[in-house]
Amino acid sequence: MTDSNPLLDFSGLPRFDAITPAHVEPAIVHLLADNRALVERLADDPQPASWDGFAAPLADGIERLSRAWGIVGHLHGVNDVPDWREAYNRMLPDVSRFYAELGQNLKLYAKYKAILEGAEYPTLSPARRRIIDNEVRDFRLSGAELPEDQKPRFQAIQEELASLAAKFSENVLDATNAFAEFVTDEAELAGLPADVVQAAREAAEKDGRAGWKFTLHMPSYWPVLQFADSRRLRAALYRASATRASEFGPAELDNTPLIRRILELRQEEARMLGYRNFAEVSLVPKMAESVDQVLGFLRDLARKAKPFAEKDVAELRDFARRELGLDVLEPWDMGYASEKLRQARYAFSEQDVKPYFTEPKVLAGLFRVVESLYGVHIKPDSAPVWHEDVRFFRIEDARGELVGQFYLDPYARETKRGGAWMDEAISRRRLAAGVQKPVAYLACNFPRPVGGKPATFSHSDVETLFHETGHGLHHLLTRVEELGVSGIHGVEWDAVELPSQFMENYCWEWDVLRGMSGHVDTGAPLPRELFDKMLAARNFQSGMQTVRQIEFSLFDMLLHGDFDPRGERGVLDLLDAVRREVAVTFPPEWNRFPNSFSHIFAGGYAAGYYSYKWAEVLSADSYAAFEEAGDPFDPEVGRRFLDEIIAAGGARPALENFRAFRGRDPEVDALLRHSGMITG
Repeated sequence: MTDSNPLLDFSGLPRFDAITPAHVEPAIVHLLADNRALVERLADDPQPASWDGFAAPLADGIERLSRAWGIVGHLHGVNDVPDWREAYNRMLPDVSRFYAELGQNLKLYAKYKAILEGAEYPTLSPARRRIIDNEVRDFRLSGAELPEDQKPRFQAIQEELASLAAKFSENVLDATNAFAEFVTDEAELAGLPADVVQAAREAAEKDGRAGWKFTLHMPSYWPVLQFADSRRLRAALYRASATRASEFGPAELDNTPLIRRILELRQEEARMLGYRNFAEVSLVPKMAESVDQVLGFLRDLARKAKPFAEKDVAELRDFARRELGLDVLEPWDMGYASEKLRQARYAFSEQDVKPYFTEPKVLAGLFRVVESLYGVHIKPDSAPVWHEDVRFFRIEDARGELVGQFYLDPYARETKRGGAWMDEAISRRRLAAGVQKPVAYLACNFPRPVGGKPATFSHSDVETLFHETGHGLHHLLTRVEELGVSGIHGVEWDAVELPSQFMENYCWEWDVLRGMSGHVDTGAPLPRELFDKMLAARNFQSGMQTVRQIEFSLFDMLLHGDFDPRGERGVLDLLDAVRREVAVTFPPEWNRFPNSFSHIFAGGYAAGYYSYKWAEVLSADSYAAFEEAGDPFDPEVGRRFLDEIIAAGGARPALENFRAFRGRDPEVDALLRHSGMITG
């Protein structure tokens, strides 16, 4: 019955109107069998290895599996109902085992090395040479050179790590969904924005309950921490969020044992490969050259930022004591007091801005930025989708030819994992029939429309949308036609945030914001006076925010460095030591932040969280090129940024891409300037 299985239809876009959990096992079993047969045939082929005879057909076969499994993983992330969760988890070990076996296949490894060392290699295009280089590196990191008797253990580690990552993420989602705070006393709603109160009322009605329902999903949680006058309500939500997936909740959702096991397995994997620790393994394919270089980068940035952070927190405590009567500033007071201080200092609140950013206006403005920068056109399109919230768009070049397409899934749902992300559905590559056009998923967790009005976004939400679109454009506007290095493929992890963070700069340009704003009730654009207040408040508490990101990054790097998960010192002890070094605020001892730190335990950022700050240096320096030209849409600078960074994908090392654009190595000055952390 494989002919009728929509997961096996690669002729076009995913058939989300037809794909069900029941299709997963037969499709993936079929593709795994096909790929194993292909691998065996290519591995045993007596002909000398060549690009056309070996590398290309292997990439073709694996792409079919990765596309089908990518759809399954995507649906597990955006529609995590029991049937989809079960279908994903049933096949996850088999898929993990296949990739582990593939990475350890000595015959395949030998063929890639033969191409690398053979006469054909110098004649290959730079993109193909880069793919061969990456493959040889990745085979080494996958255990291809291990003794045969150690390979089964290495495979078992990969399978267990994949299952643990999925379980970690599911526990966070389930723990998030398990909590609700029902408010029946209207006085406890004081300070909350009307749209948040309306959403809470609708949520309670949906549950057949009186009053208002607040949850740990960001559109509900963060406004409470930021605006609710009720200290009791703020504290209740903060404690629930800070103890998610920990020993303070149901044992089956506790991520504590998973963290220890993940760290033990990563350490074992690293030592099997001949490295001192997992941090060293993680850095092999990245821009950063060593653990010491990353730690030095983070600590140097901390030294520069900490005086600003200390000033931020001293001002906040003084204000809270004088104006709010809060002698002790608790963690659940930080967001609230900060918002009050922002209002007092700048006569500006994020809530003043939010009604101006309606979803239709924001999307239209975002698309204008993309069109102006890159000379393309974005138009609505139609395709089967997985939920009624999802929209679909196409990007065309100046000649009207299709460049790529993308899905946008904007709103928070109980069945959708938290955060915001871009993922690939289809990647650009050249086939015999022509060029396969790329397709991306953009997923966010914004508040949905309430009260019959369009959804309104905070300015932070707008930045998130621009950020994820930047990732999407990196995937969609690539001109590279080799699968292994097109779009984000082959891009070093610590450079992959450059295009996304770059796009955030446009959320601070007056002409952009004026054109993408319209009050939800009156349609009036954002007043210049309000924008000037936003701009003045842009770097409000940037010192505190910077050291917080450094805290996470240092914790991640040290956790995967010389930390011993079996030793006396626990994960929380390490986090405390990091905080003593760089932090200016300290949470309660019952805070269990690591238990929901999905980025490093379930999201690919293990010993890589520093990438956000590393790439911020690159993105700020890139935007500085437009500032130097005097125009954020300077056509010549825009063309070079597209040519050398966005369209180049992973076909060159990221540092070469940057040098080709800027004519020099990256410098930290622009980041410090943009963050308001320049002294003197």
